[in-house]
Amino acid sequence: MPVVVDDGAPPPPSSRSPLRVAVIGAGPAGIYAADALTRQSDIPVAIDLIDRLPTPFGLVRHGIAPDHPKMRAIRDTLHRSLDHPLVRFVGNVEVGTDLSLAELRKHVDAVVYTYGAALDRRLGIEGEDLPGSLPATDVVAWYTGHPDADRATVEAALTGVRSAVVIGVGNVALDVGRILARTTEELEPTDMPQHVIDVLAAAPVQEVTVLGRRGPAQATFTTQELRELGGLAAATVLVDPADLELDADAEARAATDRNATRNLAVLRDWAHHAPEPGRTRLRLRFYSRPVRLLGTDRVTGVEVERTAVDGDGRAIGTGRFEVLPADLVVRSVGYLGTPLPGLPVDRRTGTVPHDGTGRVLRDGRTSAGEYVAGWIKRGPSGVVGTNKHDARETVAGLLADAGDGTLRAGGPVDDLVHTLQARGAEPVLLEDWRAIDAAEQALGATRGRARTTLHEREALMAAIRAATAR
Repeated sequence: MPVVVDDGAPPPPSSRSPLRVAVIGAGPAGIYAADALTRQSDIPVAIDLIDRLPTPFGLVRHGIAPDHPKMRAIRDTLHRSLDHPLVRFVGNVEVGTDLSLAELRKHVDAVVYTYGAALDRRLGIEGEDLPGSLPATDVVAWYTGHPDADRATVEAALTGVRSAVVIGVGNVALDVGRILARTTEELEPTDMPQHVIDVLAAAPVQEVTVLGRRGPAQATFTTQELRELGGLAAATVLVDPADLELDADAEARAATDRNATRNLAVLRDWAHHAPEPGRTRLRLRFYSRPVRLLGTDRVTGVEVERTAVDGDGRAIGTGRFEVLPADLVVRSVGYLGTPLPGLPVDRRTGTVPHDGTGRVLRDGRTSAGEYVAGWIKRGPSGVVGTNKHDARETVAGLLADAGDGTLRAGGPVDDLVHTLQARGAEPVLLEDWRAIDAAEQALGATRGRARTTLHEREALMAAIRAATAR
């Protein structure tokens, strides 16, 4: 049925007056949202894909470990969406700083928030703020070349490290443990910034312990990620056989979970391993809850309590304690979304309140023209591909609102990029990103690599200026 438009109201979208949509966050969730919007033809759209970094791809670039080239190659697929004529990449623009959310909403008819979850969850234990204790978010930002990485803090923490404890049993925890256990020869072909490889080469790590407070059946890492540990060139994976002995009820519960079943099979294959001279010891230790970090000037150890898992899958203390030596402690126990100025965020869950399908709620009511997708919608769960279904669900709601007249095209306004440039901002467009991409490939070629990541914001912008000057 045709949409009935009240007199004086803006018209519904048409080919001459498309629905203008801003997607905040150019990671997988944002790009999948843009892709879903362009794959339909019922509602004409024009999309600005906005990111605070000068580069697209979000966690594909600054979250997936550099020693996962096949997984990082997904950006080649994502790039196709950036090339779409209805999508404009607008990088190096921070909503809340370069322009307010209220100002942005004057330029567009709808906003889809997909900017992820960048804050780490804390342990809440004594000694957590000692030097040598780091959140995984800082370590990952450093080894992936994130422009905001705190190089000085991370590199100081890594100096002289012989024993490291990584707290958490998700994929990020395994990434951190694996990177610490890699040899220089294994890291050299990756796109890591060269300073990262140099620092890791100088760290004499002899033992890495990945610590889980519950059992192996409750670990959240994927089997593919787990198996990779077995292929490290100079590290031996060690698992205590006692940690793999489950009672009948626990075995039955694990049998209903395909990922847990596969993980247990891999771990049991490693239970016979013993330390080998000259090889890094990579321990996977379960039923161990950190209760405090020890040290005065920096971390020297982790006090842990042995736990058991109750019938509901919760860790309960047993009252047995021991100390694990550690020169470095990395906590990887989850992420939280950050509040965007002017946008409500539930501080407990780190997500934007929504109606379950992606329509943003303000004070319990649906907020017209505001939508959410990705980690900031559902929390830090799933793999990269999970964002595709999630984004499509959100976009379906947006298109339904446009189809029934709830969401309308507002008509021409000043161009967003021109407005930003007029106030002194330096928005990075797709051709600018291509200049960065070419500069990274050229830098990588000097060392026989496909690419080396430029990690400083000024270096990224300099690559653009150099290309423009030619």
